[in-house]
Amino acid sequence: MAAPMTYSEFIRALRAEGLTVIEEKTNGQSPAEHNRNHKGAWGPVNGVMIHHTVTSGHDRTVEICRTGYSSLPGPLCHGVICKQGHVHVVGYGRANHAGLGDDDVLQAVIAEKALPADNEANTDGNRHFYGFECENLGDGKDPWPAVQLEAIERAAAALCRHHGWSERSVIGHLEWQPGKVDPRGFTMASMRARISDRLDGPSSGGWKPSTPGTSTPKEDLDMDKGDVFDATWDTDKLPAPSFAPDVKKNPRWTASSYIRSIYNAVAGLPAALAALRKDVAALRAEVAALKKES
Repeated sequence: MAAPMTYSEFIRALRAEGLTVIEEKTNGQSPAEHNRNHKGAWGPVNGVMIHHTVTSGHDRTVEICRTGYSSLPGPLCHGVICKQGHVHVVGYGRANHAGLGDDDVLQAVIAEKALPADNEANTDGNRHFYGFECENLGDGKDPWPAVQLEAIERAAAALCRHHGWSERSVIGHLEWQPGKVDPRGFTMASMRARISDRLDGPSSGGWKPSTPGTSTPKEDLDMDKGDVFDATWDTDKLPAPSFAPDVKKNPRWTASSYIRSIYNAVAGLPAALAALRKDVAALRAEVAALKKES
């Protein structure tokens, strides 16, 4: 359990992870003052929740998440992650995003264990989770641009890094509240794997141009091991090879995993071929012996 970050810590953490952060005012006021704190507690916080908006259009999506609806006042999240990969901060504090969910799921998030099936709606999620709404129709057809998926990864990792949480503290709305399907179009398992990879290293910080007369070190480029991996291989469409002996131990296959497995399989061919030739020679000898006897 943890106290919520201060607003300035929240903004700094996102920017330190290399994100473009846009603070959206409401009636001239900072997002720090736009919340639903008068309706209930905000904190202790235990994790990060990812949603899709079921909207299209950048400005409309941000506006809906900022102001909400007549039946569900805004803010509807803390940050809106648009298709361009920017994070629009629309409020801070208690927000109408998580709703009621399963207390067993909350306990698993706190313990950072595998999530049970969500079959109850008995716990106030708005109190316990940071929320990011992500611009997408949620129909399984609307694409998720690479820059947007990377922004989701970075935003979640930024908060986990601050609190000392692992990727298991990041869940989807569909894992919290029965009947919800968001986010749809990528799996939370694949997103948690990306977040885990990012948390293995320092915050990225983003690329900054070098000063005149100096070179730009490779570390300053806005690309890390995970970025290169995702650009090289689409893990969501990559099943583990059937011939690999450790498929269950390593379900997330990379290009190098395939190459290594193929190499190991091919490397064993000369010995297998030699054994086969030996068997064939023995069989020929037996056939020749039978011919002589007949």
